[in-house]
Order: sequence, then structure tokens, then C-alpha cells
Amino acid sequence: MQNTWQYLNNLPTRYRIFSHPIPDFFTDSEAAPLLCAGAVGYRSLRLCNMQNGQSLGLTGFGASGHLVMKMVKHQFPDTGVFVFARSPEEREFALELGAVWSGNTGQESPLKLDAIIDTTPVWTPVVEALKNLAPNGRLVINAIMKESHDKDYLLTIDYPTHLWMEKEIKSVANVTRQDVSEFLALLKNSKIRGAKVLKLEN
Repeated sequence: MQNTWQYLNNLPTRYRIFSHPIPDFFTDSEAAPLLCAGAVGYRSLRLCNMQNGQSLGLTGFGASGHLVMKMVKHQFPDTGVFVFARSPEEREFALELGAVWSGNTGQESPLKLDAIIDTTPVWTPVVEALKNLAPNGRLVINAIMKESHDKDYLLTIDYPTHLWMEKEIKSVANVTRQDVSEFLALLKNSKIRGAKVLKLEN
């Protein structure tokens, strides 16, 4: 770690401003998943413009999804989280972490949701999520890319059902320095922790 900071301190300022010290209460292996899935999950939640007490949906419940769940519990304690996932194990895990409901991707949620974060690599959950949005609701797509094998499912979009009443779709493009700084501050003031990275032996 000493050599790492010496290296960073010798970098030009234009590069050094993108580095963030890892808080002392984390090991490197604990911090790694948080600064990837956690940071982009934080930005996704930020783009939802959530207010405490509103309802949030999570489509897909992998590394980023379960960390977003923990953030919501800390920042918006009165917000109900509804999880859509194909795997029964993921749906059960979501309930264990405090989701008020979990169902399959194609199911309708018990109520219309103020925002939904989609972390899946395919298009079908996007269409299904739009159906579950409340008027003025926002769908935030947290994915680097989408696969093409189910792209035809977009043709099932029905304007009154999926898009009318000022629903919005927003994509996550980048994690900013501000996002990481705010996320690290959130971690310091909460009990949010991620999975550890396993070290593989040669």
C-alpha cells in the first residue's frame, strides 16, 4: 500500500484527482466490490431521485442490486423495495435483506412503483418494468450493454400501458468523482458491506 500511494502522489494532478483513499475500516478485498458494483449502484439510486417513503423496484438482484437494497434501507428507511428476479434463490435472498415483495421478472408488482433500477443484460425486463411504473415514474437502466437475442420483445411495447403518463427511461453512463466521494461517506456512516473478493492460489 505504501508503494501504491507513492505512485499515486507522483502522478500528474489531472490523474490524481480520480484516486480516492480507501477508508481504514476496509481491507482492499472488501473495498473492491463496493467500488465497482456499489459505486454504480449508488449512482443508479441517485438517478432515481428517490424520496423517503416512495417505492423502488429492482430488476435483477446480483452484486449491485443487493448493495442498492442496503443503501435504500439506510438512506430511505420508509421506502419499500420490490425485487424482480428469475432465480428463486435471489428472490429469497431479497426477502431476507428486507424486500417487501419479490417475484419473477414477468410478474406485476402489488402496486405501481415510483422508480425501478434494471441491472439485467437483456430487454425483456425493461418492457416488464415499464408496465410496473407509476405515473411520472422513472426506469433507470444500469447496464453497460444489452444483448440482442430478445430485442424483438421491444415490439410488444404498448404506449398507454408502458410509456404514457410521463414515464421516463434513463441510462447510467458514468460514475463520477462526486459519486465515489459521496458513496465512501455513506459507507463510513452505515453498516453497508459487500462480499469479499476471494484470492485464488496459483
